[in-house]
Amino acid sequence: MKRIVVTALIGLGLASPSFAALRVGATAPDFTTQATLAGKPFTFSLADALKKGPVVLYFYPAAFTPGCTVEAHEFAEATAKFKALGATVIGVSHDSIATLNKFSVLDCRNKFAVASDADQHIMKAYDAVLALNPKYANRTSYVIAPDGKILYTYTSLNPNKHVANTMAAVKKWDAAHTKG
Repeated sequence: MKRIVVTALIGLGLASPSFAALRVGATAPDFTTQATLAGKPFTFSLADALKKGPVVLYFYPAAFTPGCTVEAHEFAEATAKFKALGATVIGVSHDSIATLNKFSVLDCRNKFAVASDADQHIMKAYDAVLALNPKYANRTSYVIAPDGKILYTYTSLNPNKHVANTMAAVKKWDAAHTKG
């Protein structure tokens, strides 16, 4: 039943870019959490990831739902381009690490990490809780600069523009910070 509710909400497109509360220029809340990449759990630290370059932090309602699968596939296809720009991609949902171990292999195609936020402390800090069903994350994407400032934010339950929009924001940051 829960998957049907999430799928119905996604189909209705009940979100828009104006719903993301953390604004560009705000300091991104730091966090450390259990994550998995290619089915192998590890501890993800935002502070550590930012030392390597920008971070694309995206929240999604639930692993293995239609929209979340589409979005994961698109991020997987774009991961090499993000890495070439020095960016790290991390997805976050309420799912257990056991579920995410499978999701990271099947839908994330072993390309990028996904993290568990079962107690929703990260979702709440980033104001990414789905208002119509608070058990789930809203589909919200952030690009965070290495200095911890939010460069870009976008909220829409439709997964279609998240990868393109975050890629454009990372490219814009890279162009401004690449000496050449």
